[in-house]
Amino acid sequence: MENEFLNNRQHITRKHFLGKLGLGFGSVALGSLLMPDLFSGKDEMVSTVGLPHFAPKAKRIIYLFQNGAPSQLESFDYKPLLNKMTGEELPESIRQGQRLTGMTASQKKFPLIGSHFKFQQYGQSGAWVSELFPNIAKVVDDICIVKSMHTEAINHDPALTFMQTGAQQGNRPSMGAWLSYGLGSENKNLPAYCVLLSRGRGNGQGVYSKLWTNGFLDSIHQGVQFSSSEERVLYLKDPNGRDRADSRKMLDNLAQLNDLNYKEFGDLEIQTRIQQYEMAYRMQTAVPELTDLSLEPDNIVKMYGADCLAPGTYAANCLLARKLSEAGVRFVQLYHQGWDQHGNMVGEMPLQAQDVDRSTAALIMDLKQRGLLDETLVIWGGEFGRTNYCQGDLSKDNYGRDHHPRCYTIWMAGGGVKPGMVYGESDDFGYNIIKDPVHVNDFHATVLHLMGLNHEQLNFKHLGRRYRLTDVAGKVVNGIIA
Repeated sequence: MENEFLNNRQHITRKHFLGKLGLGFGSVALGSLLMPDLFSGKDEMVSTVGLPHFAPKAKRIIYLFQNGAPSQLESFDYKPLLNKMTGEELPESIRQGQRLTGMTASQKKFPLIGSHFKFQQYGQSGAWVSELFPNIAKVVDDICIVKSMHTEAINHDPALTFMQTGAQQGNRPSMGAWLSYGLGSENKNLPAYCVLLSRGRGNGQGVYSKLWTNGFLDSIHQGVQFSSSEERVLYLKDPNGRDRADSRKMLDNLAQLNDLNYKEFGDLEIQTRIQQYEMAYRMQTAVPELTDLSLEPDNIVKMYGADCLAPGTYAANCLLARKLSEAGVRFVQLYHQGWDQHGNMVGEMPLQAQDVDRSTAALIMDLKQRGLLDETLVIWGGEFGRTNYCQGDLSKDNYGRDHHPRCYTIWMAGGGVKPGMVYGESDDFGYNIIKDPVHVNDFHATVLHLMGLNHEQLNFKHLGRRYRLTDVAGKVVNGIIA
């Protein structure tokens, strides 16, 4: 009982054990292969926090989260039957009594509605893409479209939280926090997990810090939010009248006080606090140059579009995500708000698509031309899909779609994912999955696998039980892995 108490108090985890015990010869060899800079003496790109469970296909992730749930029926899941049956009632045999949100539960009828936008096949893969995404259509042979995602959550908050943390309730570590915990950062001057926010021209759902929280993991693993203001990371600058030498002296003295506190109480969070102060000090030098997008050459600005020079836009965040990823940030999370089209789909969705289409495709092309796409996993998608029946006025100029968790579409590129393929299939109504379903837990298990982590082994003991990103479910989707 005493030993168990000591272990719990010291939070002995796989990372801490490896760090304190030292690496065996086999781990040293594996580490040198997986991270060539590990023993090279290059201080800028060193990771000693953790090692993958096996050889990874991806080193880092850029997650382009489309907050509010873009309609799969207006983007990548072409359903001509809906255009033919527009105005007809959704068959009960298709709906199968699925529960509805409070916004359409009171509807007496559920008229089908086809997409107002044209679709066309692109690339050697022949994937169908809406006219709203002409630039993404050009890189369709570099992406893997997954049309069979599904979730239990039917409202934004639980569905959004589920996609980001693997649980519908709060206070669970986000995906980025788990990756920081399992693998650490490649760059000692930057956090392992960075968060960027943008807002489109459609109806938006809010985002909040619980989505990039460390949960019950050490706070060093929390996502660091970048601002669109002149000060890209808030409170990073020294106050007026204090220079770098003063800051260094202050931090050294503060570290001594915190170390005394740690020796008395043994709280690992005190050590984390020391690490965070030191990280902030190093970021003072690294962040300003990294976030200065004006230094980018004209051909890159032209590729992403002029908006990429306006901080806080989606285009600017895509470009910054490439720079952060290239600098060794393990997980870069973008949240783009404005995809909640319960009405005015025809008016709003083209504006939203216009905000993201060019810069999303540019990110893929930019990573590819730099030789980074193979080792960078890019993910695009929202928290659920949209219904095939109309919400509100049946008029095609004013229709909207309600939430639909039973099947929706995301896509992935690079990082060990098969390019130029479509995985999974929904029925002709775009309502139910008929081939290769992918649950949110499966998605998380696959992402971790691509990063060299076994989702069942990456766990943390909290309040008497072991937690993991996939909880007690999840299987790797081998069909999309190259």
